[in-house]
Amino acid sequence: MRLPVRRAGRRPKVGRNEWSDVHEHDDHGASEGLPGDGRNLFRIFPAPDGVPNTMIRRTTTPAPLPADTDDGLLASVPLLALDRQQAVLGDAIRAAIGRVCDSGRFVLGPDVTELEVELAQALGVPHAISCASGSDALLLALMALGIGAGDEVVLPSYTFFATASAVTRLGAVPIFADIDPVTYLVDPADVQRKISKRCRAIVPVHLFGRTADMDALLPIASAAGVPIVEDAAQSILSTWHGRCSGGLGDVGCFSFYPTKNLGGAGDGGFLTTTRDDVAKSLRLLRVHGMEPRYYHELIGINSRLDTIQAAVLRVKLPHLDAWTSARQENASRYASLFAEYGLDGHVAVPGDEPRGRHVWNQFVIRITDGRRDALRAHLAQRGVGTEIYYPVPLHLQKCFSHLGWAEGDLPETERAARETLALPIFPELRPEEQRTVVARIAEFCGTARRTSTPDARTAQPTVPGTLPAPHFLRRAVGKADDVRC
Repeated sequence: MRLPVRRAGRRPKVGRNEWSDVHEHDDHGASEGLPGDGRNLFRIFPAPDGVPNTMIRRTTTPAPLPADTDDGLLASVPLLALDRQQAVLGDAIRAAIGRVCDSGRFVLGPDVTELEVELAQALGVPHAISCASGSDALLLALMALGIGAGDEVVLPSYTFFATASAVTRLGAVPIFADIDPVTYLVDPADVQRKISKRCRAIVPVHLFGRTADMDALLPIASAAGVPIVEDAAQSILSTWHGRCSGGLGDVGCFSFYPTKNLGGAGDGGFLTTTRDDVAKSLRLLRVHGMEPRYYHELIGINSRLDTIQAAVLRVKLPHLDAWTSARQENASRYASLFAEYGLDGHVAVPGDEPRGRHVWNQFVIRITDGRRDALRAHLAQRGVGTEIYYPVPLHLQKCFSHLGWAEGDLPETERAARETLALPIFPELRPEEQRTVVARIAEFCGTARRTSTPDARTAQPTVPGTLPAPHFLRRAVGKADDVRC
């Protein structure tokens, strides 16, 4: 299904003086970002002199970036640059906010209703229910399914904290499963092993924009008689055999945190479901279980999406498919660059998903031999933004120590936490910036650029015992599955 087209409005004039010196954002992950103490901040660097603060449009060619260093590479590359998106859509966003302010309908106003309709159409599901955050989406989903004290919920440990905290807030017990070392997604075989008579739900995380192996997980859930709650916070528009994530299990949970592929101007989230009974419960639970006003059928929470957030998201939603295709192009370009610089023996790069659309919320590489942190420090010195998702697996977090997990219990999860590093992958990332990122990695690894490169689609990784051959993008770049969502 094609997304509705909305005009962005006149492009604002943007100059270098409109870049802030340093933008800081808290750690964000499979569900959303939360305020922190500053230890997990990543920095988004200011634009180099002369760099136009604009988004790459699919019908135009941006002006070339100047070489800021003696080796012809750029002086800095940001992990994320939300201001490039804002430069294109700023007028339309400000107009949308102004309309909401003029209306005075700030909570669950008309834009919220319209956004829910548009999201349901885009994802091919009958119900989309907005809420206040991705964390609340997970909590509401479990509440609607009746998860409570003593129940067990199987989920990966390699994910953002909210996936497990939603379980524990209801008095239930998270049962952590290990991951596949290639995809970093929850391992269905370990999920099967972790199911007991007390299991009441499975929560696969569509991590980094790639859909979990639903071919394996759905039969497991069916045999156990438990629902599947999809943590799809990083994977809006990802697909599995032509069907969008969020419509594969019983409930899908999404985040509108600003760094997500479809990010708002603050916190926000939504849920999807194909079940009418679950949709009815979700709509009640997000407003204290109230219907009609001041009459409460059940005990819910206050988790409503602000109308201003919905208005901003309605401006962005029509651009999401093109932004996603740009992420796919960037992933394909990375594959070629890593091969060009002879890094296949030093770095394991992520592959594409042949059974569906990978939307590349993150581009996460693996560095073995204990050199990940040294590489990250090197890239920081060269002005390249990176992040670690996630340095401490959930089963080893202090707050879950009472559950009795220990180091060595989930070996693939723990290895990924030691060896993985996320590189810039946002839609407006320019080819010159990607070349700088890869060249800086090659500088660290001591490899040279090749005059001829192997085919990125067939090249074999040479990191011993880690990843099989990456698939990369097999469809034409910019194309979705046979079902456009």
